[in-house]
Amino acid sequence: MPTNVTAEYTAAELEYGEARTTAEKLKALQKMLSLAPTHKGCEKLRQNIKTKIAKLKELLKKEAARKKGAVGISVPKEGTAQIVLVGTTNSGKSTLLKKLTGAKVEIASYPFTTYKPEVGIMDYKGVKLQIVEIPAIVENFSETENGNACLGIIRQADLMVLLFNSEAEYKLLQRELADIDVKRIIYNEKNDIKEDIWRNIGLIKVYTKEPGKKPSYPPFALKKGSTIRDMAEYIHKDFIKKFRFARIWGKSAKFSSQQVGIEHKLKDDDIVEIHMK
Repeated sequence: MPTNVTAEYTAAELEYGEARTTAEKLKALQKMLSLAPTHKGCEKLRQNIKTKIAKLKELLKKEAARKKGAVGISVPKEGTAQIVLVGTTNSGKSTLLKKLTGAKVEIASYPFTTYKPEVGIMDYKGVKLQIVEIPAIVENFSETENGNACLGIIRQADLMVLLFNSEAEYKLLQRELADIDVKRIIYNEKNDIKEDIWRNIGLIKVYTKEPGKKPSYPPFALKKGSTIRDMAEYIHKDFIKKFRFARIWGKSAKFSSQQVGIEHKLKDDDIVEIHMK
């Protein structure tokens, strides 16, 4: 470096050395260029600074593009409900997604295999449920690339399945997800995970049938606490106008083929035969 640079230039050079972000480095380099001597002996110095500035500007463009892309990440809901698999590194999220949906996902022992949400559809006795694997949760997840976008996907979900390898990792998940108000369950490989999901999703399956025929398939999925009126509205609004009575088989019936009214509350796996006027 030339010996005849100013003290201001030396200070700017120190700023560059201490800079941590791309923007800070670029600002310091631009300051160095403005303070660098312009005589012939400093041409190489000035060219070196200009080259670094050009590279940093290109890097800033790429960083901006990545941030723009992260904002655009979303997973529109499909199926009857959306369930997110949320866990730490190598906690088995991809393996579980494949098990539940058959989705083709990369599974490896090294960390951070999943960089963006992976999606599949789970068939639970005829009801289609969307399963979304979220990239591994790490410390200060919201500050990572795509972190806020992924948290947005979790917030819109109907149920969260947590996967982790240790108590410390569970506490990490609790910290990073503290402000998200979505029902959550902990994955237990000894349990039937499909049954665990269904019990906690807040839905019931209801089958319809015509007199003298077998129940139809697939069933309707309704919210827990739904009535025959809710089911009739789901099928067609004219069903309510022409409704006379219904016959019920299943958990909500006192006896097989019980005749009930339109406000009768349904339970999971009920079979409903609607009679019209």
